[in-house]
Amino acid sequence: MLILDVQQESWPIAGTFSISRGSRTSAEVVVVTLTDPRSGKRGRGECVPYVRYGESVEGVAAELKAFAPALASGRIDRIALQSAMPAGAARNAVDCAFWDLEAKERGRAAWELAGLERPGPLTTAETLSLDTPEKMAAQAIAKAGCPLLKIKLGSEGALARVQAIRTARPDATLIVDANEALPPSELVATLEALAALGVAMVEQPLPAGEDDLLAGIVSPIPLCADESSHTVKDIPRLAKLYSMVNVKLDKTGGLTEAMAMVKAAEEAGLKLMIGCMVGTSLGMAPAYLLGSRATYVDLDGPVILAKDREFGLSYTRGRVLPPLPDLWG
Repeated sequence: MLILDVQQESWPIAGTFSISRGSRTSAEVVVVTLTDPRSGKRGRGECVPYVRYGESVEGVAAELKAFAPALASGRIDRIALQSAMPAGAARNAVDCAFWDLEAKERGRAAWELAGLERPGPLTTAETLSLDTPEKMAAQAIAKAGCPLLKIKLGSEGALARVQAIRTARPDATLIVDANEALPPSELVATLEALAALGVAMVEQPLPAGEDDLLAGIVSPIPLCADESSHTVKDIPRLAKLYSMVNVKLDKTGGLTEAMAMVKAAEEAGLKLMIGCMVGTSLGMAPAYLLGSRATYVDLDGPVILAKDREFGLSYTRGRVLPPLPDLWG
């Protein structure tokens, strides 16, 4: 049997974080702890419920608490979990807690148990919150030394923002996250202009329900699926529209499904981005194990926060070190 504990936590953001869908000043997360009373060991997992996908902190916490009797019965292990809970934030927290618990009980690193490469230092994108061109350029200057910048854009003023950032940081690799907001009628012209500004990749330019339009265009920049990208089942469709997929554990429902999705994407000829919601290092640590497989890593959630949790990941100018066992795995 396993004892489940569920906690809701609020982590202040350093200032305000804005994307095309709105702004926020805190990251609301749910933390699961699984305790095995036989060994006394505990495993933890963090998730970030996301309104865009019909989730709320209260709803996810309630879903997890309702699942406690199944875990206590001893009938659910990590493999059974994949069919016992749907993909999404709630399953992510439990799945990652299972991995952490197994690592603690077996005295082996999670990457080793998962059959993955030993994690080394990674370069992560650092995100520029949506703002005026001048303020986004100032954000870019403040991140001097960060080699990879991710630019949040909206439906208007995209080129002015990118131009200002490119002028401020001619040395940086720029990737763009449109969060479904680019006008379809202007898409081709916008992509051509972004290419001229040296943008290396554009993430989710159109709404998830309207991105079939991408089959009819030839983009001068690699396009990456995000809001359209959830689980392995999405890969065949995405391979016809995009050249890259963003794998986020809060959408896959944990590291287990994320590993399967990475494998399927690679087999379909898609390149990878490993991404995150805005959360603490506990939520980044499982995704970190997949970072070596990715063209781009975007695990800067803790950098956006006013403070991180104890034993958090170590970030220095867009470079991040592997998680400590005291944090996870």
